[in-house]
Amino acid sequence: MDKMKKIILSLLLFIPWGMFAQVQKHAVVDEMSVIGAMPEIPSVETEIAKLTKEFQAEYQKLLDDYNRKFSAFTQQQDSLSENIKILRLQEIQEITTKTQNFVPMAEETIARKRQELLTPIQEKVQKAIQEVGAENGLAYILPKDPQIVLYSGSSAIDVTDKVKAKLGIK
Repeated sequence: MDKMKKIILSLLLFIPWGMFAQVQKHAVVDEMSVIGAMPEIPSVETEIAKLTKEFQAEYQKLLDDYNRKFSAFTQQQDSLSENIKILRLQEIQEITTKTQNFVPMAEETIARKRQELLTPIQEKVQKAIQEVGAENGLAYILPKDPQIVLYSGSSAIDVTDKVKAKLGIK
């Protein structure tokens, strides 16, 4: 009986334990490709372009105002009293400060608007990715991005087309 236990134990040591592990399927998805193909994207781009154009026009007004006041100041400074010079320089400094603060404020506003418009699209894509994962019994779906996923073997399934199909896009 002892000999039988030793034989069974030695057989168990040589059986690959991986046979007992569940095989997990992994997939990748090119989420940016899916988002870029969404029908809502052109209207998002149009709205962002319109907002950008509005900010550019306003920025140009600030620059024109600065140039006009600075030019007038440099032409008249010799004939202005000291108090008026100080007031005009303060005006020019205020316009300079407004101009310097305008660019980051405009960029932040545009970025917020872009995120506001893209969030529902991203949520829709995320839901489709989850549904494709569940329907195909996938353990993981990772982004198909070489900066995030360093290696993707041949057994990884690319589900980009399935996600696009789920969303009704080509």
